[in-house]
Amino acid sequence: MLFEESTIELATPTGPMRTYVYRPLASGAGAGRYPGLVFYSEIFQRTGPIHRTAAIMAGHGFVVCVPEIFHELLPIGTVLPYDKSGTDAGNAHKIGKTTDAYDADSRAVIDHLLSRDDASGAVHAMGVCIGGHLAYRCALDPRVRSTACFYATDLHKGSLGKGGDDSLARASDIRGELMMVWGRQDPHVDDEGRAKILARLTEKKVRFTWHEWNAQHAFMRDEGPRYDPALALTSVRMSVDLFLRPT
Repeated sequence: MLFEESTIELATPTGPMRTYVYRPLASGAGAGRYPGLVFYSEIFQRTGPIHRTAAIMAGHGFVVCVPEIFHELLPIGTVLPYDKSGTDAGNAHKIGKTTDAYDADSRAVIDHLLSRDDASGAVHAMGVCIGGHLAYRCALDPRVRSTACFYATDLHKGSLGKGGDDSLARASDIRGELMMVWGRQDPHVDDEGRAKILARLTEKKVRFTWHEWNAQHAFMRDEGPRYDPALALTSVRMSVDLFLRPT
């Protein structure tokens, strides 16, 4: 399915949030309304790999919104480089922003997807790295039907943002289905960290599936030596299947 890309500015309590929208282009019987997808980036914001993954999801029939997660901290359109300077800046910003602000951003994107003429009313979430954690927090909103979290950083530490990270504590608030995907060789979420998250989701009887690949952190990113094309393709296919599953 072909797609088109546009940008919008969504109002949030901390200022306008640049959001990139990827929507299917179909004619005839294929045109109409599509499920919405909130897609959260890594700490580097909308890089080439994030753009390409969003395009893939739009091509599978989703209206995809990619918000700039540090919109109040960086100039509009900023993309941090995949190097030490970009990593240091992104890591500083992720704890410099409040958890409440992250949640307000999620609500703004969900509200937008529910208001669109080309959206079906079904909303899902997906994210990688910090975006995996933000997708998890998005799932705390009962309007989100299902969520795919890829190597969600800091979830086991409770260290996202300022003002208190209660992500795991609120696991029972999740009403939709989660898909949690990890790389077993990921140093950011070690065996103990994954076990903590798994135990909490099990304890709170969250509907979820759990997948651990023999892969590094950022195995979905199609730039750099950690990219695993086969596992990335499998993971995208699993995400599409999850989002299209009848609820």
